[in-house]
Amino acid sequence: MRTHLISHLISTAAAAALIPACAFAQAAPPPTAANASELVITATRLPSRLDLVTGAHVIDRAELEARQTPFLEDVLATIPGVGITRNGGFGGLAAIRIRGASPDKTLVLIDGVPVGNASEPNGAFDPSSLQTVDIERIEVLNGPQGSLWGSDAIGGVVSITTRQVTGVNAAFEGGRYGTVRGYVGAGVSEDRYAVSASVAGLKTDGFSKADTGAEADPYKTITANLSGRLTLSDAVQLEARGRYTYSRIAIDGFPPPNFTLADTSDVDAVRAWQGDVRALVDALGWKHTLSLSDYHFWLGENSSFPASNHAERKVWRWTAERGGPADPWGLVLGAERASTTADLSGRGGADLSTTSAFAVGRIAPWRPLTLTGSLRFDDPDRFASRTTGRLAAALDLGRGFTLTASAGQGFKVPSISEVICDFCFAPPVPLRPERAEGYDLRLGWASEDGRITAALTGYKLSVRDQIAYVALRYINIARTRSDGIEAEADAKLTETLRLKLAYAVTDAIDVSTGRDLLRVPRQSGAASLFWTQQRWGAAVTLRAESTQADVARDGFTPVRRAGFAVADLSGSYRLSDQLTLTARVENLTDKRYEESFGFNESGRAAFVGVRVTE
Repeated sequence: MRTHLISHLISTAAAAALIPACAFAQAAPPPTAANASELVITATRLPSRLDLVTGAHVIDRAELEARQTPFLEDVLATIPGVGITRNGGFGGLAAIRIRGASPDKTLVLIDGVPVGNASEPNGAFDPSSLQTVDIERIEVLNGPQGSLWGSDAIGGVVSITTRQVTGVNAAFEGGRYGTVRGYVGAGVSEDRYAVSASVAGLKTDGFSKADTGAEADPYKTITANLSGRLTLSDAVQLEARGRYTYSRIAIDGFPPPNFTLADTSDVDAVRAWQGDVRALVDALGWKHTLSLSDYHFWLGENSSFPASNHAERKVWRWTAERGGPADPWGLVLGAERASTTADLSGRGGADLSTTSAFAVGRIAPWRPLTLTGSLRFDDPDRFASRTTGRLAAALDLGRGFTLTASAGQGFKVPSISEVICDFCFAPPVPLRPERAEGYDLRLGWASEDGRITAALTGYKLSVRDQIAYVALRYINIARTRSDGIEAEADAKLTETLRLKLAYAVTDAIDVSTGRDLLRVPRQSGAASLFWTQQRWGAAVTLRAESTQADVARDGFTPVRRAGFAVADLSGSYRLSDQLTLTARVENLTDKRYEESFGFNESGRAAFVGVRVTE
């Protein structure tokens, strides 16, 4: 299997090499190699050096511009241990799996706001309409993070920070499938205030999502962002952000009478709105933050089984922080009140609210050793309270080597669908929250000049009391386990070349049945090469997955989905400081592949565009 995966990569890389590198370029400053001083800021609650955190990954704006990848899920798929499945390109339902855990066990935050869809059966977040053009930074934490973020963070956390524009930025692109996308943002930033606004959109004629279909499935999405900052004094600052997304997605489904995957005229209309207001106050030597966030999600489905769902999550949060990454110690204290409600198209609804308190601390008792710990108490209104913890130790071994070990816990309360036993045809039974434990061991290395970093991480993740739909109702029955290795390297080879490598081996099984977990590849890998030369540059990304367990077109029968390897190219030429021409090619070798069995992905597709900065 490993030889087959590597041969996929080699053949795809050879095809990519036939394209002259100077034909494509990127005008933004080239992304630089990660180094030990880079910080993970949001996802860890307490800002920490990247090399002191197991399973932490950061992708910044420079790398996003170099890749030119339109959607978040394609960027996440290049991170070791993170898997993406999608029911067809251009808006097909997508899912994020971290370390083999099911999608509902990945917590997604946008500007600190939890964005899981409580009206979805397991409460998972669908990232299919999340465009990268308005993202500033992506942070990913692999492994259970219940002591940091409470319920849902069993597989890990994806934390997204959106762009705040200064001046005027605009971009336009068009290409195959009648696809056009655009972005415009404007903002001003002064010492006392800042305002930023942006709009991003994409429209395409698409292609058939069902691999047996013939009709194209159009898709369009638009996102608007508005943010502001007001500094009242040296000690007090107010911030506010708002975000709105609308998507209209033609999908292929399982129409009667055969109920197998086929062309349909089904259409989903999706709206999401989130707002966040916060006050930042320096008092008594602590940095206090008091915030209120509100997230609304609406789904209207026009199909053989029409539905109209609405979900809302509101979070009050207070934190107090003291000590920075360079200080000998740091501490964050916090408290939250989260309320989650949903209306499942008239079939019922529920209110799941939780009160929480947490603490995160870091101390370096002597020079080579850094200890980090976190503890959280969650008190759900409808379930028993839960205490989760995490402890990590990082030891500087010298010569650029750092050994880091951690152990952490996670949990997940039942979703609203599971609580009300939606679509159950047997008497419901009481449910317990799912529980998880995870362990990591990471060996990292950084060259003395910081131009090269590498890491090898081994992990074990176990989930107990997993909820499954069995015998026409939801019960706590399943137990899952995943073990794996994550390898990564980031090297600035020359002043003009940067190389990023990622590889993961994941052994994920349902212990109660002995079967492989669905849609988790045994092996996955990615390689990205970035090049820049004066006004020119280029970026090429190769990505591959091995075969994996899936379900057939009837939605039930087990099947093996074939592995694949694909290559993408992107680039631009900087005409001036204000104007840049862009070009990219998706699926360079025109590989026919599927991320979910039975659902098409794009063939070879070329796009050209322009970026304007004032």
